[in-house]
Amino acid sequence: MDRSMIEEKTKIGKDVIESLTLAMYDDPKFIYREYIQNSADQIDIAIEKGLIDSKNDCKIEIRIDKIERNISITDNGTGVQSEKILPVLRSIAQGVKDRTKHKGFRGIGRLGGLAYCDRLIFETSFPGEEVKSKLIWNAKELKQIINDRNKKENASDVIDTITSLKTEYTKKEERYFKVILENVSNDTLLDTEEIYDYLSMVAPVPYKKGFIFQDKIYEKAKEYNFSIDEYNIYINNNQIFKEYTTSIYEGDKHNKKKIDEIFDLEFFNIKDKNEQLICWGWHSVSKLIKQIPPVNIARGIRLRKGNIQIGDERQLVKLFKEPRGSFYFLGEVHAVSPDLIPNARRDYFTENKTFKFFEKQLKEKFKELHDLYHLSSQTRGEKKKIERLESLTKEFNQKSEKGFTKPEEQREYEEKLQKAKDEAERATQKIEKLKEKTEKDITKRKIVEKITKDIEDKITDNIPIPKNNNGKPKLLIDNLSKHNRSERKLISKILSIIDNILPKDLSESVKQKIIEELNK
Repeated sequence: MDRSMIEEKTKIGKDVIESLTLAMYDDPKFIYREYIQNSADQIDIAIEKGLIDSKNDCKIEIRIDKIERNISITDNGTGVQSEKILPVLRSIAQGVKDRTKHKGFRGIGRLGGLAYCDRLIFETSFPGEEVKSKLIWNAKELKQIINDRNKKENASDVIDTITSLKTEYTKKEERYFKVILENVSNDTLLDTEEIYDYLSMVAPVPYKKGFIFQDKIYEKAKEYNFSIDEYNIYINNNQIFKEYTTSIYEGDKHNKKKIDEIFDLEFFNIKDKNEQLICWGWHSVSKLIKQIPPVNIARGIRLRKGNIQIGDERQLVKLFKEPRGSFYFLGEVHAVSPDLIPNARRDYFTENKTFKFFEKQLKEKFKELHDLYHLSSQTRGEKKKIERLESLTKEFNQKSEKGFTKPEEQREYEEKLQKAKDEAERATQKIEKLKEKTEKDITKRKIVEKITKDIEDKITDNIPIPKNNNGKPKLLIDNLSKHNRSERKLISKILSIIDNILPKDLSESVKQKIIEELNK
């Protein structure tokens, strides 16, 4: 073997920096998740070291200055010792955290902000030190170097070139870590409302105070001996909460109406062959009348590790029998096993034996959810047949009072009513069978009962068919005494044409207006 080949050092080109930072993620909002998970880890370490008593003594503050185009994320966790600034904060993929318990451990995410600003600054102070350190990354210069294809710089040389360290005197008791992005280029990152919505489902924050089922979730977590990590996170002084609600809406954010209501939660878990908990979760129980519309920010079954969302709201869609299935529910799957390890992009888990078992079992669980919304669809279909009879009866009575368009219309209605009555009676029987069939499944039984609650006792044995005094159907033209028989016959034809070409509601309105005008 050529000795020169042995002595030649492996070189890592500058493009690796772009791959690990500038081109790592599709959604720019991920940088907030990365910095928040790092802050959460430092808060946890501060608790472990006795620097603080609990998470309630700490907070993570996000400041977005849209005018100056600056962003900062600050926590009062441990801070970083001045002597560790360069070896820890200037390295890439040299994570020093424990991947079994810490949320961020690869040492990549903290540099994500380089893609979206001119300067990325890490500012920190460690308890007991009278120094404040600032490690400055010149992101603008980094992009220029990477885009210059005439030079083949080494990655470490590039980092040394674009970083600088500054120190200042500070109070000895100060303890914090701050990430600063200067002159942010991406408008989405400066949209406070959009970032709040994003973090409300991604970040490890408490449930919204109006979500009445939160106590049930905490009780179940306690039963599993699982602590749901929650941190006080603020964006421009506004605390962030998970946007779960008991009401389900349609429309848009500023013009929405309620279409369904969550009336219960169902819990589930997956354990390995040794009865060790791999994950646990919950999902909403409602009438499941349709897919939950996008205006409901929390829709879908969300995957979480360390209470931080993995991927987005569509991450678990592939495990459902039908892609649409996930969006009939609100819910969470909390990964517990240390062998469920988030990948570098934090959009799923790395593949291993535990992961494959987790996917297989969760897929089986989601088949049950498939059965729930199909049960709802079947129940609502039968309910509509009963409501059809009620609606048709009401319509028939109104026509009997005001008059039919033509003599044979009453007979046609009587035939429709009889058919609707037969269908409604069969539907009632099917609903009763569904209730019997679901008697041992509490969730299914509740769904059937909630859907059918307002149609009890709506079928009558006799359908009243009012007639006028001479036994003939009352017609709309009967009151047109000013017009002779030929004219009334012509008017009747016109009214029939209106019935044929206009929608029912509009047709009735037009006909009534014509009769009123002809009677003047």
